[in-house]
Amino acid sequence: MAKKKTIVDFIKLKNEGKQVTWVTAYDYPMASFAEQAGIDMILVGDSLGMVVLGYDGTNPVTMDDCLSHCQAVRRGAPNTWIVGDMPFMSYQVSDEDAVFNAGRFIKEAGVDCVKLEGGVRVAGRIRAIADAGILVIGHIGLTPQSSGQLGGFKAQGRDVKNARLLIEDALAVQEAGAYALLVEAVPPEVTKFIQQKLEIPVYSIGAGPADGQLVICGDMLGLFQAFTPKFVKKYANVAEIEINAFKQYAEEVRKGEFPTNDHVYHIAEPIEEFVKMFREFD
Repeated sequence: MAKKKTIVDFIKLKNEGKQVTWVTAYDYPMASFAEQAGIDMILVGDSLGMVVLGYDGTNPVTMDDCLSHCQAVRRGAPNTWIVGDMPFMSYQVSDEDAVFNAGRFIKEAGVDCVKLEGGVRVAGRIRAIADAGILVIGHIGLTPQSSGQLGGFKAQGRDVKNARLLIEDALAVQEAGAYALLVEAVPPEVTKFIQQKLEIPVYSIGAGPADGQLVICGDMLGLFQAFTPKFVKKYANVAEIEINAFKQYAEEVRKGEFPTNDHVYHIAEPIEEFVKMFREFD
């Protein structure tokens, strides 16, 4: 089993020009698979609202939802760097709320750091959490929790005005004390400029090459069927495999083909003894 990476490793990888692999996971089995595959980081994203809980977006997800899933992921991947995603309204109200809830991720779920959305507008929150001794990853570009303000789930930074705002956000996140930045759904030209401008690692989800890549497990595995973002590459179609397995199971049960003698437990004493015992109930 590979040794768990630290913040020192991630900074070193950036300086050496080496890529970091990062996926989401929401439960014990998926986290275990990711660790066995040698994934560097796991994000327990509030995307669990859509991928796991069936919500239309991420905003209904609660702190308790996130903590429960983080705990499961930590059990599944004890030797992997785990990022807890701070859900909507867990940090927006005040610095005190932000620090308290970030602390819950560390104390109750055993994550290594937290992630929160926003740039300039949440710089104070990032600073407060970092000052409390908790590692923070910033998240700019397409930020799902504020997608309403963005006009929906749309790419960001596609014109000069908005690209300038993203760069200002990135600089604010670094200045506030975040140790890394996630850029989502942004043209690669803008991401590259941000990556070169910042000293901290810059990771991408649908934002082109950077210091590393993040993908949603449900997207890359073909588990999530509601929609597929433009930037997703499917490495499998697990949903089709699972649906076909359910169909085959149902067909075999209805035809009396399952279970067979190979799928049952066998008695440990002569059948005559059981027949005698059964008759006692007649």
